[in-house]
Amino acid sequence: MWAAGAAFNPLDPTSLIRTFGTLGVLAIVFAETGLLIGFFLPGDSLLFLAGIAASPIAAQVVGVSLPLPVLLIGGPVCAIAGAQVGHLLGARYGRRIFSRQKSRFFKAEYVERAERYLERFGPAKAIILARFIAIIRTVINPAAGVLGVPSRRFLVYNAIGGVLWVDGVLLAGYICARILGDRVDAATVDRYILPLVALIIVVSLIPVGVEIWRGRQRQLAERDAARDGR
Repeated sequence: MWAAGAAFNPLDPTSLIRTFGTLGVLAIVFAETGLLIGFFLPGDSLLFLAGIAASPIAAQVVGVSLPLPVLLIGGPVCAIAGAQVGHLLGARYGRRIFSRQKSRFFKAEYVERAERYLERFGPAKAIILARFIAIIRTVINPAAGVLGVPSRRFLVYNAIGGVLWVDGVLLAGYICARILGDRVDAATVDRYILPLVALIIVVSLIPVGVEIWRGRQRQLAERDAARDGR
């Protein structure tokens, strides 16, 4: 449970919900899908915990209660709007947004990876499935714009993926809390809910960790190549 006086942690979904509430959840959903700085935000674990925060055991687990109808409607709207902004940025600025100097994450290779992803699965499946993959759900939107996926066509797939991802993860957390609600009280929350929330957080952060590791490996390889070329 949240400890009184605990320091704010932008990577901790409990801290985010306690600090910013419903508006914070909606803003983060938008930022993770629409702003190129949002890749590090805990989208999956945040939505799952927000679903728990909308359940009868919200006080025991999160410490605050969130309105489920607002989350179920506002969440997909923000996810769809964010992805459309990402697509617009990609269509307007092209590959330049992936070639920022000294950038660990946004490089031209991500456009190439997204292109292979789109070619392998097709725009519909790729854009919808990308919603459930951290980092890829941030990169796929501007990449689709760079690669010329039409805005109206993108909107259809974006809307389907946004609703499935946001409402699916929210309802998973809510239903889980409802099922365990009769067994959980302030004394047993650590046994049932918190380990599950911790597992969701860890799983959702794995792609971020892998990408950071890959970035460091690339840096080491570039340094070794530079030394060998001297």
